[in-house]
Amino acid sequence: MTTFAADLHLVDFTAANPNDLQVQVNAAIDKANAFLDELSVTEDNQADSKSIDTTKNNVDAQQALADIIDFDHINLALDRSWGILSHLNSVMSNDEIRHVHHELLPKLSAYGTRVGQHQPLFSRYQAVVADKDFFAKLEPARARAIELALQRFELSGVALPKDEQDKFAAIQSQLSTLSATFSDHVLDATQAFALPLKSEQLAGLTESGLALLADAGEQYKANQRKNDTLSQDEIDALPTPYYVATLNIPVYLAVMTYADDRQLRETLYRAYVTRASEFDDHTNNKGESLNNADVMSEILDLREKKAKLLGFSNYAEVSLSTKMADNVAEVETFLRNLAAKATPTAKEDLAELQACARDYDIAELQPWDSAYLAEKIKQSKFSLSQEEIRPYFPLPRVIDGLFAIVERLYSITVKEQKFDDIVEGTDTISTGTVSRWHNDVRFYQLFDSDDSLIGGFYFDLFARSGKRGGAWMSGFQARYRHEGEDYEQLPVCFMVGNFTPALDGKPSLLTHNEVLTLFHEFGHGLHHLLTQVSVGDVAGVNGVEWDAVELPSQFMENWAWDSEGIALISSHVETDEPLPKDKLEALLAAKNFQSGMQTLRQIEFALFDLLIHAHTPALDYDGILATLDKVRGDIAVMDTPDYNRFANGFSHIFAGGYAAGYYSYKWAELLSADAFSKFEEDGIFNPITGKAFRETILSVGGSLPAKTNFENFRGRSASIDALLRHSGFDNPTFNNAANDQDQQEVG
Repeated sequence: MTTFAADLHLVDFTAANPNDLQVQVNAAIDKANAFLDELSVTEDNQADSKSIDTTKNNVDAQQALADIIDFDHINLALDRSWGILSHLNSVMSNDEIRHVHHELLPKLSAYGTRVGQHQPLFSRYQAVVADKDFFAKLEPARARAIELALQRFELSGVALPKDEQDKFAAIQSQLSTLSATFSDHVLDATQAFALPLKSEQLAGLTESGLALLADAGEQYKANQRKNDTLSQDEIDALPTPYYVATLNIPVYLAVMTYADDRQLRETLYRAYVTRASEFDDHTNNKGESLNNADVMSEILDLREKKAKLLGFSNYAEVSLSTKMADNVAEVETFLRNLAAKATPTAKEDLAELQACARDYDIAELQPWDSAYLAEKIKQSKFSLSQEEIRPYFPLPRVIDGLFAIVERLYSITVKEQKFDDIVEGTDTISTGTVSRWHNDVRFYQLFDSDDSLIGGFYFDLFARSGKRGGAWMSGFQARYRHEGEDYEQLPVCFMVGNFTPALDGKPSLLTHNEVLTLFHEFGHGLHHLLTQVSVGDVAGVNGVEWDAVELPSQFMENWAWDSEGIALISSHVETDEPLPKDKLEALLAAKNFQSGMQTLRQIEFALFDLLIHAHTPALDYDGILATLDKVRGDIAVMDTPDYNRFANGFSHIFAGGYAAGYYSYKWAELLSADAFSKFEEDGIFNPITGKAFRETILSVGGSLPAKTNFENFRGRSASIDALLRHSGFDNPTFNNAANDQDQQEVG
């Protein structure tokens, strides 16, 4: 039986049922509230003493810090129980989990607001900072955590009058519920769509695409039987394989990229871009509409009210107050300047698609043609087909190569835990002291060069029912130490994707885009795991400015674009042959294919996000759509159908942490490209450069400002040159003008 270090504090997912987690969350909140109550009583008693000067903090800095550390420790139980429940709601959502999760949201919101507005706790932080000699002697991580906490107090309304604090608390509670509703609607709308296909609609689809549709067909049959929509006899009468198109990303992309049937592509496109909108007739299991229109306008209205309570002009200012960028104008200028640099290339990309469209008798290019024609161009221009290279990226090989790359860069070793024992009647598999929430999940331990354990992580990489779309890294458990309690925990994280699953007895075969996604999320994971900071609030990704948090993730993608890196992650699934030289050269040559249009698409999303949160008064649904149309008119080079309701599924900003922060992807991409250029200069596997990146970026987490970390690694402020070069926009005229502007913006 395998045993694991106690400091990993691994979750027993066999015992992680929603009702027990609800009890644990409530108990953790009650315990934390009792601590706050005691602080209040203590401060009241001190204020009543005639020997105390009530015009000053009544607790000395040493005691204040002890109280802060004790409160942090008490909150571990809440972080853990709520973290498990939130995770399960993202990867294994069902009615029971969702109900418990949503039922707890108001109580969690109320608790979070109480903490942020708790004057006695706030005074502890003030006391530590006020004692300048004491504060100067603190370890940098603790000092940084205290500074950031004071900022959070201000943004939680600690200085507001009581009636306005109550308004703030109500707004926070409503926002937490609305964001969850938005996310529910998108997930339910995505999973509600299923389109059985006729044989003539299958033309052009690849073998792997057909396998995906056949697998979706089996799930469709099971759901129809479960819901009593079809009898068993009717299901048995359906053909095998039975091909069904869905909106799950692997299936959707298989159709949009390869289906010759243009009407089928349009049908799927329309279904995807109208999810959770007024054009979506689906309902949830209560018969309620999934339309997010009112939810979006309510969220914007409440965010604006929150901003005004805090003394800001709009919510974008609230968001940017904790980021590297200084103000809305700076971000908007950055985005529009980058759009100007990408537009000439984007227009060339569009002309190439239009020329190809004529070859396929498409009179007017439409969005549902883009992926299909782009694949045709790749095949003719670069002799490159995603399907031809997919067999060279079997997931086990990609993972092994990924681990080999980071071992060379950072002198670390990854060891997988093999799972053998399936718990009967469940999806949970248990070996030794490790369990998982689904049988697709894998668990790994990370070791340093001296064989000391760094932390652990889980991979949950395949699309399935009940799992929200996209890919993410959840920093479930931060590195942390409490010396007084003799307690230590090592970092543990969940890395989640929605990749093509294993089919027909073969391992999962990844597209190169999926390879990039895996590298991206693993970059986040390394940022979380390799931290040497033991103050939880600034360990790993915690405390890192949001517009810099994508730096390590985008940085990691570079090794999936380098010939040496590709050699480590590729071999044919059947023959074990390396990726042939002609295919490797074609893959690298196509790196910037359509990069202009792709860049403008990201800028379109980022600018839309920024402008709707900077607008006052808050926009209603029509105003949201009008803003999106205006941004498209300014930025896009290709028209979008009037019915497109992309915003209704924009979970990043309405249900995630990216509100007025989606620009972070491009901002951090500038930092990432410039950081990687150091490896291009020194050698991409240079161990000295790798050690420097680990020590100045990955190890320090949020214990220093991101600007300081970057400059400690690069030896200077960031430059846009590498980003323009990596994107294929490296026109010298643009570069010089860009650096004049962007050196200041990033700094």
